[in-house]
Amino acid sequence: MSDRPQHGQIIGGLSVVPDLEAAIRDYRDVLGLELRQSGALDEALALSWGCPQSAGRPMAVLGPASGADCTFRLVEQADHPDFRPTTSFGWAAYELTVQQVFGWPERLNGSGFDIVGPPKELEGMPFFVPMQVLGLGREMLYLNEVRENMPSCDLPKAQSLVDHIFICILATPDREAAVQWYVNKLGLEAADTHNLAYSMINKAFDLPEDFRTDLTMVLKGRMTILEVDDYPPQATARPRHDGMLPPGNALVTLAVDSLDYLNLDWITPPAAYDAMPCNGRRAATVVGLSGELLELVEFS
Repeated sequence: MSDRPQHGQIIGGLSVVPDLEAAIRDYRDVLGLELRQSGALDEALALSWGCPQSAGRPMAVLGPASGADCTFRLVEQADHPDFRPTTSFGWAAYELTVQQVFGWPERLNGSGFDIVGPPKELEGMPFFVPMQVLGLGREMLYLNEVRENMPSCDLPKAQSLVDHIFICILATPDREAAVQWYVNKLGLEAADTHNLAYSMINKAFDLPEDFRTDLTMVLKGRMTILEVDDYPPQATARPRHDGMLPPGNALVTLAVDSLDYLNLDWITPPAAYDAMPCNGRRAATVVGLSGELLELVEFS
């Protein structure tokens, strides 16, 4: 990681949780992240996300012990009764680079994390070993032990037990349109498209095990940023409380070189915010084609 994040680099993922103190214990004491900030969600920041009813909610900011430029923000908010993971459009999961993935099932015993996919080596994919867990807010985290780079991109090996987010998974009704939005609006690059039997999606929608899904990787150079997934027709818009953050994986933050040259419909005009990961820099948020909240922080 460089001192200055690259354009497009993931510098944060925000999740909604029903019990902040319990979630802090899971992220800090189980995942090994460090508590960096805590307090009430700033009203101006909540407004910039289009979520005025989330203002004043308890929140915490954690980061990896490696010192990587990546924050894990947790905001306390009541569960939505209609939310089910991996069934709606928007941010579906954050992929974290971790160490010793086969030791994680035992480490998670007694925590608030539910294992939905145990560690598994993938046939024909020697580059990493994944597992999947759900947190208290039904936010999805992929814990991936990286073994080597892929032919088209670099995969970061963890420098602490849990390190930074290196891929955000976006669930879409129109994968090709979503990919082109990120290419045209942010100057990112479409990479490989894969067709596979995606067990997480097939289980969520009660589809046959061999039902296949297309997904496209979005990069900047060799840096991974997004996995954009086609979701089946049964998928819906993310259910959410009026004026509040979406449940589960709620918002992703990327670094950009400049906000002034981006032709985007900001929820509120760019402004400086003190809270991490902005740290006094200008930021602004936009709603993507799949309803996802995307916050961009300027590192000019």
